[in-house]
Amino acid sequence: MSPEVTSRFDALDTKKAYLKTQKAGAQRELLSSHVVKLPRGVLPQYAQLTALQQTAWKMFGPKAEVAARMNQKLEDDMLKAHMRIRPEEYIAFVWFVTMIVGIALSVTGVVLGIVLALVGNLIAGIIIAVVLPVLGTILTYFVMLSRPSSIAKSRARDIDRKISPAMSFVSAMASADVNIDVIFKELARQPIYGEIKEEAGWITRDTELLGVDILTAIKKGATRTPSAKFQDFLQGVVTTTTSGGQLKPYFLTKAEQYEKEAKLEMSKRLETLGMLAETFVTVVVAFPLFLVIIMAIMALVGGQGRFILNILYAIVFLMIPLSQFGFIFVIWNMSQE
Repeated sequence: MSPEVTSRFDALDTKKAYLKTQKAGAQRELLSSHVVKLPRGVLPQYAQLTALQQTAWKMFGPKAEVAARMNQKLEDDMLKAHMRIRPEEYIAFVWFVTMIVGIALSVTGVVLGIVLALVGNLIAGIIIAVVLPVLGTILTYFVMLSRPSSIAKSRARDIDRKISPAMSFVSAMASADVNIDVIFKELARQPIYGEIKEEAGWITRDTELLGVDILTAIKKGATRTPSAKFQDFLQGVVTTTTSGGQLKPYFLTKAEQYEKEAKLEMSKRLETLGMLAETFVTVVVAFPLFLVIIMAIMALVGGQGRFILNILYAIVFLMIPLSQFGFIFVIWNMSQE
């Protein structure tokens, strides 16, 4: 085999520009086991368990391994969330935290139950002593167990939000006849693209550190990305190259597609914001104002002035602020997306 070939696939295929944006291009050495030089003062990072996670693993390790084998979805979610911990270790950690929270809530519930019983409300004390630990423990378990899925969905939203400018960057580099592996390497150096940078960094890690060919690295990236759009893009790269097509037109087409989709999404957000603005005026401004006026008139005419006054306090100091904060949170969340 010649020491200078375009890629690993040159040993299996006669197309010399198999992974090129054009058929012409300079050849480079075959990737193999090699020494990677790090910047001065930089050391490799290793995933280490915290003291709490180590304690949880010692207590629940064997049982957690059995549970992890039966929960493939958790492993997939953790891979898409880029959580640097094994599924069995995370399950053990979830069980340990749930146990600690359950014990703490049990003690709190018993103390509150005794206090209520001494005051004279025995039934309420029993309910608090039973319901608080049970509901709190169950809620903690499911929240902790669903955390990888939540992180993966958050990463997917970030990727979908920034995929249009990222594809413009990729198509610009492809127009300059840059190799596909170099494109992902440069994309991994651009922090403005958020989680897309992380996905490209994993592909570059597979090619440069693990010696994997670029197509296999892209296939792995497609399986572990949480974004359906980015997965479709990576699968399209693999399909285009294996079918003998050119990547430059594919990148340009994808850049135009994601740009149009981004404009449509922006239009939908603007329509939703307009609807929320109308709802805000009706629910938060007009309705409480009319309600306060009506309740004030009823307090003057009727004989239940104290009761109506309490309702007015609840409207002014509770209902109006909560509704305003609710609309602020919804609008802020939409702007984040």
